[in-house]
Amino acid sequence: MSYDLRRPLLASLRSEAEPGCLVIGEVAQAHDGSLGMAHAFVDAIARAGADAVKFQTHVAAAESTRHEPWRVPFSPQDESRYDYWRRMELSREQWAGLKRHAEERGLLFLSSPFSLEAVELLESIGVAAWKVASGETSNPQLLARLAATGKPILLSTGMSTLAELDRVMADLAERRVPRAVLQCTSAYPCPAERVGLNLVPELRRRYACAAGLSDHSGTIYPGLAGAALGLEVLEVHVTLSREMFGPDVASSVTTAELRQLVEGVRFIERMRAHPVDKSTLDPELEALRSLFTKSVVARRDLAAGTVLQAADLALKKPGTGIPAAELESLYGRRLKVAVERDRLLRYDDLEAP
Repeated sequence: MSYDLRRPLLASLRSEAEPGCLVIGEVAQAHDGSLGMAHAFVDAIARAGADAVKFQTHVAAAESTRHEPWRVPFSPQDESRYDYWRRMELSREQWAGLKRHAEERGLLFLSSPFSLEAVELLESIGVAAWKVASGETSNPQLLARLAATGKPILLSTGMSTLAELDRVMADLAERRVPRAVLQCTSAYPCPAERVGLNLVPELRRRYACAAGLSDHSGTIYPGLAGAALGLEVLEVHVTLSREMFGPDVASSVTTAELRQLVEGVRFIERMRAHPVDKSTLDPELEALRSLFTKSVVARRDLAAGTVLQAADLALKKPGTGIPAAELESLYGRRLKVAVERDRLLRYDDLEAP
């Protein structure tokens, strides 16, 4: 079973939105606190053909303490991770400007909140859906506030066991919240052995909802493989260049790769939507068949009355004469007329058997 998220979520932005996988370009903190860079990501992700651009909304004082350790000590300009979160903060007006820009480019605007204050900020400017980061899946207060809005929730599972997810998903189902669950491995970059694509159909069956992949491999391969499994949601981190600054560059695809990924996903969706029936030949192939298949021809000039043997006949294109499959059935047949070398044989060249 597949669950259509893409069409209803995009309905307010596009007059026509086909069903299929919702492709999200994840900026996260790649803008490094620069509003101009954040807007540049919106344009680049739109040009790549994605459906949505996603950020992260941090309010340092509401989500963290000065004792929070670095995941990766990458930033020489920030004394602590708390200072880094503060530098990533944008004002309500700046977030509203990014949302407006995204929608002007035909993108859904999404951002993961990391505190109730971030939820209120994003709710005040309006978001189409909520993306819950892996570390917030175990935050019942945050989830309850998101559920209260009635908007779809896209839930990453990177730091949760199935038992934990069972409780969360049961609660969302009871609240009748539209939802999608995303297989995610919190490794940056994530190696192939840990992507866990096998979990996508299992999560879809287990929770009777849309399922997808939040990919940190830094490649397009899991997304393409997932499209073949019918992903409803695909989220990938995006970078403008592999030489950019930041902790997520190694687990991101470039905007050029994002374009290739989107094209590949849509190509695969068209393939899956149009199964080929091999019980009959495609009418468009009939003309090609006559060009590429072979017919029985005279290997040399043959006189009338010749009793045909293997040495008298050959198989050559085009396939408009007696089919190659009939070659051996002609052995022992007698010619009524003379046939010149390389002429395609016809049944009326032969005496009745």
